[in-house]
Amino acid sequence: MSDVAVLSNSQLNKRILSVIIFTFFCYLSVGLPLAVLPGFVKNQLGFSAFIAGLIISLQYFATLLSRPQSGILADRLGPKRVVMLGLICCGMSGVLTILAALMSHSPMLSLGLLALGRLFLGVGESFSSTGSTLWGMNVVGPLQTARVISWNGVATYLAMAIGAPLGVMLNNWFGMSGFAGLIALMGIGGYLLASSKPAVSVSVGERTPFHRVFSRVWLYGMALGFGTIGFGVIATFITLYFASRDWSGAALALSVFSLGFVMVRLGFGRYITRFGGLKVSLGSFLLECLGLIIIWQADSAMVVGFGAFLTGCGFSLIFPALGVEAVKQVQRQDQGAALGTYSAFLDLGLGLTGPVAGLFISHWGMQSVYLAAAMMVLGAMLMTLRLHLRRSRQSQ
Repeated sequence: MSDVAVLSNSQLNKRILSVIIFTFFCYLSVGLPLAVLPGFVKNQLGFSAFIAGLIISLQYFATLLSRPQSGILADRLGPKRVVMLGLICCGMSGVLTILAALMSHSPMLSLGLLALGRLFLGVGESFSSTGSTLWGMNVVGPLQTARVISWNGVATYLAMAIGAPLGVMLNNWFGMSGFAGLIALMGIGGYLLASSKPAVSVSVGERTPFHRVFSRVWLYGMALGFGTIGFGVIATFITLYFASRDWSGAALALSVFSLGFVMVRLGFGRYITRFGGLKVSLGSFLLECLGLIIIWQADSAMVVGFGAFLTGCGFSLIFPALGVEAVKQVQRQDQGAALGTYSAFLDLGLGLTGPVAGLFISHWGMQSVYLAAAMMVLGAMLMTLRLHLRRSRQSQ
């Protein structure tokens, strides 16, 4: 945009937030069921912890499969249309969840409806979040990429911090139809709001073949995927972990995680530009690993909360820090494809977390998943160190 250079920080943020609000709608829809669905599947429908984890992970697999396509469509059709499609899918997930609750007397049918709703939510997540991020990058220009991705993350985890306890509250008051109805309403309202905003022009230029885009960003994405597992085991299994220890406050632990995430993102996001994405990622992985080890060794709900807070602080800057570096590897007309491909590794990490962690729980107990997650985050730190060393050699 020609006037971006003269905008103040507050004006830039206002432009970004005008479209990042759709990410908030999307991830509030993601957060509302998180603390409720595992217990519903396990306790009311009578399925195992593995099936409960698989139902949660279906959303991430759907996001994984649709994420690259969402970026390609955003490059070609414009991010506004992709966001509108995503919000429709989010709303459909709410409708299907209501039907699943009504059919709880038939466990297999209810589980099938719930699974279908999770698939719709996964597609809605990829389209809404990727489209919103690219939309934001277009309204403020490529120099503000780190700012856009950072605000996108703030919207994501602020929504999830609100969503987890709000979902529990609505479930206690109205049953599953309470939070599922809110998801459906947000899909409709978000669609109408997005349709009223002006579209942005699509960048022209020869598109890079997808396999080349993939080859340029996959290492950044792999590190992101490994680092995401810490969030995955907290989001998916913290309620069952608390229940296994007869503790209360699982939803609060999710909120504390998100609080740490948002605080660091708002307070230290500028460090990505100052020190570089790879250096910031190295410190972030180390902090996330420490938080997970604390949860693994915790002997009280308060200690788990502290570990969740540190994990959120560590995880906070990983996506924008590595994302800025990944997007730099391609031309502007391919940024949507690069962002979608890079983000897909986040979904891969979350998708694998549910079933794999469920198997860990069956063999080694609930606490084992947090030690395993810490080891995976350590692996992500080693990958990032490799990228940093390679960058240093190239600059010599």
